[in-house]
Amino acid sequence: MSQLEKFLKMAEDELTEYSTDARKMEKLRRKISLSLSLVQQQQMKAELLATMPSGTIAEIVEEQRQAVALPFWGIAGLGLLFGIPLNQPVCFLASILGTVAAIRIQKWGWKLQANRLLLRTLEDIEARVTQSSNYTQNS
Repeated sequence: MSQLEKFLKMAEDELTEYSTDARKMEKLRRKISLSLSLVQQQQMKAELLATMPSGTIAEIVEEQRQAVALPFWGIAGLGLLFGIPLNQPVCFLASILGTVAAIRIQKWGWKLQANRLLLRTLEDIEARVTQSSNYTQNS
């Protein structure tokens, strides 16, 4: 498991907790600062930026993953609703496909959120380091 994957898993774990984004970033910042040098952090940031998808669809899924997946959950439910009493295999197929699509959209959104949290944390660390170096130079 690479360093990036390891820290993405940590970011996903932080997403499961009910706290503010600032608190999540603070917890991640401590873990990153203790584990990686500044050069390694910059390399991880560059690697993360290279792997992050860009575009409006990715932004919408990242911000509103549950709302994007909701129609597919509806298709899955309707497939069951019509498939059971009418005994229609097409409706069962729609139910299965709707469920798979909804789960994949939510997983993708979850990973995008973890990527964004890790990226913001790395940028925050970088900003604090430059701010502290500017402060010591001015003193």
